[in-house]
Amino acid sequence: MFASVLIIVFSTALLLYWFRYSCALLLQNGQSETLQTIDHATFRFGEIQDRLSADTQLAPVHALLQRDYKVLSYLAKNASGLHLEGMDERLLVWDYKFMALWYSVTRTAAPEQARQALREMTSVLTLLAGRMGERAGVQAEA
Repeated sequence: MFASVLIIVFSTALLLYWFRYSCALLLQNGQSETLQTIDHATFRFGEIQDRLSADTQLAPVHALLQRDYKVLSYLAKNASGLHLEGMDERLLVWDYKFMALWYSVTRTAAPEQARQALREMTSVLTLLAGRMGERAGVQAEA
């Protein structure tokens, strides 16, 4: 009985470690990609990054992020050819949701951890929007 519980706990810890490490690698590799195709009138990633370094209030920044996530997920579901493709993009969406949960847990007790979660959420949305924008540009040229 004890051995089974220990194996389950250890396996869960390794799965979480793999997930976080994979997401960190995806974000690190994604920063080197050119994200020129983001519509800055629709998405406010630059403004969010500026406000994260300047504002002490995190709730308005989180609201902006949630708005951008809703727009991005609407486009992914309804726009032709802009669906999230591949396991890496799905991992990033799960990472966004996990960081949103982590933000809600830490926003009052550990504001710096919550700020870091918002930074990662912004990075995920920036990368996904850039990839979708690249796909939209390729489809427009075809």
